[in-house]
Amino acid sequence: MPEQSALRPAVFLDRDGTIAEEVGYLNHASRFRMFPFVVAAIHRLNESGLPVIVATNQSGVGRGYFPESLVHTVNNLMTQQLAAGGAKIDAIYYCPHTSADNCACRKPKTGMLDRAAREHAVDLQRSFVVGDRYGDVELARNASARSILVRTGYGEGELAWHAAKWTVQPDFVAEDLAQAADWILRQHK
Repeated sequence: MPEQSALRPAVFLDRDGTIAEEVGYLNHASRFRMFPFVVAAIHRLNESGLPVIVATNQSGVGRGYFPESLVHTVNNLMTQQLAAGGAKIDAIYYCPHTSADNCACRKPKTGMLDRAAREHAVDLQRSFVVGDRYGDVELARNASARSILVRTGYGEGELAWHAAKWTVQPDFVAEDLAQAADWILRQHK
């Protein structure tokens, strides 16, 4: 691991509901629909020098709803669509397990972020986690990062029906990834 001074902050993004429309279990690549504002938002983060890393739970694999190869197919489709617009993801981590597997990588546990921190010289305490579920907010807290809850995907319902019971609130609530990127870039300055 590099010295603490060599570490840099990163932006960790959830995939389904944050980058792309939430469709329940995305069990076929034809169901992947990236939000129209995502390419520009990620491009702005790229230009700022912040690594952009996807961290996504994909328990449909562990539940037998779709093969692990589909996760790779969809992630490749996502990176191709981003690249066509001049944006890029620096790394993608996913957890194929169910909560019953009690693995270290399933959000809100920090396994995916810990691995990314090691592999990409990331300072988690200066990083950001963006997602549409309370589990993403908990992940940020567990990793000592800042959390942004987007209202896309499950976000609006999470806020309306569950936020009053949350033991930790997001650092920022954004309409979507574009507004989240604006907030991150203001904090990063």
